[in-house]
Amino acid sequence: MRRFLAGSAVALGILLFSVPAASAQWVEDPGTGWIHAALFRHETSSVYDETGSRKEIFNDGHATTISLFITGALGLFRGVDAWVQVPVHRLAFDDNLDDRLRTGIGDPRIFLRAGPELLGLNAIPVAVRGGVKFVGGDFPIDAEIIPLGEGQRDWEVMLEAGRSFFPAPLYVMGWIGYRWRETNVEADWKPGDETFGYAAVGGTLGPAQWKFAVEGWRGEPPLIQGLSISSARREMLQIFPTVGWPVGPGVVEAGLRVPLAGRNLPTGPALVLGYFARWPQ
Repeated sequence: MRRFLAGSAVALGILLFSVPAASAQWVEDPGTGWIHAALFRHETSSVYDETGSRKEIFNDGHATTISLFITGALGLFRGVDAWVQVPVHRLAFDDNLDDRLRTGIGDPRIFLRAGPELLGLNAIPVAVRGGVKFVGGDFPIDAEIIPLGEGQRDWEVMLEAGRSFFPAPLYVMGWIGYRWRETNVEADWKPGDETFGYAAVGGTLGPAQWKFAVEGWRGEPPLIQGLSISSARREMLQIFPTVGWPVGPGVVEAGLRVPLAGRNLPTGPALVLGYFARWPQ
């Protein structure tokens, strides 16, 4: 259960921070970019089981995840930008037997994104993004030690699109993608490949910003010691309202991730606080 919850926390972070706020699918111009810092806090004593029902964690278990995701983007040349994301986790699991805590760097990710400008076409908010998640955080074989990463490399690709309704202070954005997951050789475990998606509507009210998103993903059955275990596949559907306010050179953001349904993942809302700034100013 400790390893399950830690891996689930990492997975939730991957979904939640696939794209920071205000990206709007516009590829960054050469030499410009942004940085986004997001603090994620999730606390739960229950999970969605293999049937999608909610149940309490065995042995009065209680999990607390605090993660900081630092993401930066830079326009490389016309029609192409690059992203780098590094997470830092503080993962705790307590039950009637013991209190356990791990802190450290998780699995980093790198992306390249290309827009129509790469082909000499006019700039529109449509892009294709591909990336890889590396093995950064350790995945000890000892089941008593909470892992900081998932222990395997992932590859993903997604199609992004957005539209602004200017001069109305309103926009829509979203994407759909697929994640291929390699095998964690040491644990003899291959997580199931995943289909994921995101859709959001947002805008401004005076200086304030707002956004309401629906996001989720559905995984295939994992392979455990070469056997496909259909009851262990993961899925999640959640909503994510966010508000922002200009502070200094950027925007302070506050959001709440609220799961609506799931399978083999933790329940309960998560608080997200972030700061988004473009550069150069």
